[in-house]
Amino acid sequence: MKRIIAQYFIVAAISLLVSCSSIQEKPSIRSDPRPIVKPDVGYSVHALYSQYHEWQGVRYQRGGMSQRGIDCSGFVHVTFKSKFGKHLPRTTYMQSQLGREVRKTELRPGDLVFFRTGPASRHVGIYLEKNKFLHASERNGVMISRLDHVYWKSNYWKSVRI
Repeated sequence: MKRIIAQYFIVAAISLLVSCSSIQEKPSIRSDPRPIVKPDVGYSVHALYSQYHEWQGVRYQRGGMSQRGIDCSGFVHVTFKSKFGKHLPRTTYMQSQLGREVRKTELRPGDLVFFRTGPASRHVGIYLEKNKFLHASERNGVMISRLDHVYWKSNYWKSVRI
């Protein structure tokens, strides 16, 4: 019995350490729901805004993969599958291993942006345009945030182009 309880606490502690996390902030909004991919300039910003409008405010749920609740890596996974027909891994760690790293100054729509949000926690979002990215926030659900927000700027880790 003690072993089962100890295992439960270890699993709970690990899930807290590796989960996505964020702070509360006001979402920034822009809309233009045109579809899919422009060649050589990344993924369509219009498709990404369309995804935002379909998912805006969906609550955060660790491990969630539906409009009843979703986490940051699940949202990236679902977005790439539904909007671009691309299958990405389910976890933030595995997503961070994809593609090639790009500088923050070279970001294009559809690039993944990663943040270190704790000693062992990571967060992922999808770059939109003009210093904005789309993600699933623990406090606000699916939202748009700015990379130059003090929290995101100080926790920025890297960007990856798929």
